[in-house]
Amino acid sequence: MGLNVGDQASDFTLKQKVDEGLEDVSLSGYRGKKNVVLLFFPLAYTSVCTDEMCSVSGGLAEYESLDAQVLGISVDSPFSQEAWAKENGITIPLLSDFNKEVSASYGAQYEDLLGFRGVAKRSAFVVDREGIIRYASVSDDPTALPDFEAIKACLRSLN
Repeated sequence: MGLNVGDQASDFTLKQKVDEGLEDVSLSGYRGKKNVVLLFFPLAYTSVCTDEMCSVSGGLAEYESLDAQVLGISVDSPFSQEAWAKENGITIPLLSDFNKEVSASYGAQYEDLLGFRGVAKRSAFVVDREGIIRYASVSDDPTALPDFEAIKACLRSLN
């Protein structure tokens, strides 16, 4: 069972690989400060995921102008995420749900995708400054991108 609009977002702390090493990033760290867009994606180094993260990185200024922090989350290791981001100019923070707990708690996980268990479904959640989910979209189709215009409209309504 996943999380829906109006639910309290499940807090988490995940690893991000930065130049200095591994860094913990917690959803609660944004509480009272910024709205957060959580973008779950299946796997680094795949064409649709690369297109999505590059597109969002290219339009990051618009999310920042809407007072939002965008976080990408996949079950890839933080080390492969870092290499993929550097190779493709992805600038949003990528967080590793390597233990597959966060995607499961959000209801954003495949039981089986191409023979792999626990891969994150392509999903988007907008979490407001108080930690309430204001937008939720979980797709069973790994090739279907989130409705970014709907995400931005939601963020505009929060400001």
